[in-house]
Amino acid sequence: MNDRRISVVIPSYNEAESLEQLHAELDEVIQVQGLGLAEFFFIDDGSQDGTWRKIEELAGRDPRVRGIRFRRNFGKAAALSAGFGEVSGEVVFTLDADLQDNPAEIPKFLSKLDEGYDVVSGWKRRRHDPWHKVGPSRIFNRIVSAVSGCSLHDHNCGFKAYRREVLGEVDLYGELHRFIPVLAHSKGYRVGEVVVNHRARRFGRSKYGFSRFLKGLLDILSVQFLARFGQRPLHLLGSIGLFFLFLGTLGLGYLTYLWLTDQGPIGTRPLLPYSATLLGLGTQLIGFGVLAELITSYHIKSVKTYSIADRVGSMNSR
Repeated sequence: MNDRRISVVIPSYNEAESLEQLHAELDEVIQVQGLGLAEFFFIDDGSQDGTWRKIEELAGRDPRVRGIRFRRNFGKAAALSAGFGEVSGEVVFTLDADLQDNPAEIPKFLSKLDEGYDVVSGWKRRRHDPWHKVGPSRIFNRIVSAVSGCSLHDHNCGFKAYRREVLGEVDLYGELHRFIPVLAHSKGYRVGEVVVNHRARRFGRSKYGFSRFLKGLLDILSVQFLARFGQRPLHLLGSIGLFFLFLGTLGLGYLTYLWLTDQGPIGTRPLLPYSATLLGLGTQLIGFGVLAELITSYHIKSVKTYSIADRVGSMNSR
């Protein structure tokens, strides 16, 4: 029997019809693989059907089942965060409750983790979704991989596996659950992927629309800012501010040259208000950057800015 303890976190929103079969499939793969040390966390994200009753029923039959119920719908990131705060497994899986993710592929993820990876993401190479979802998703994945440097074919896939220590260094809010691999990659963790079988939806309907694509593009900007400039905001705001100051000074310098060489009035030239605006914006951005640095320095004492891969020898504190 494999003595590695695993935890499975399953956000659920109006998925009462799927939970019985999902639990049966999870139980089957755990039994087949000999993973006797397992726990299943079902997070009811404010469902309005019988999802919570089904979770209670499963928990009554299976001591491995845990349930958390939200008072209203807070979103998938909140559901995952709540589950991550309760897990005790060395390896933490996440998968959707709609049966499109196949629990039988859990061994694939475990094998990939054994190769030295810290995060393994599923890749739905063949998707059973309409074209108007598949197309934007592929564009989105390419943009995220190019911008973040974390190259994955399917950042949107909810079927993922993490070493538990990774989740202790990633804070979730909004819709950043899709970018946990990106955030982990920015801290030096190894991120890989495995091809998974994407099954057609049997019950209910998808909770995501085209707006998810647009929100995702904004979210990747947030992730990049957090990963690259979260501890040094002045580097970003100050750089842009200095660039604006340079352009404004260049414009005013040119106007000064025209005025000194008596080449006509400069008060009516559009370049004058443009240059003055750039100087003002540049000054404000630098000021905002300084304020952001002050706020960051105040809070940084409680935030770990590094990630330790290993230790050796005796560590003596003074």
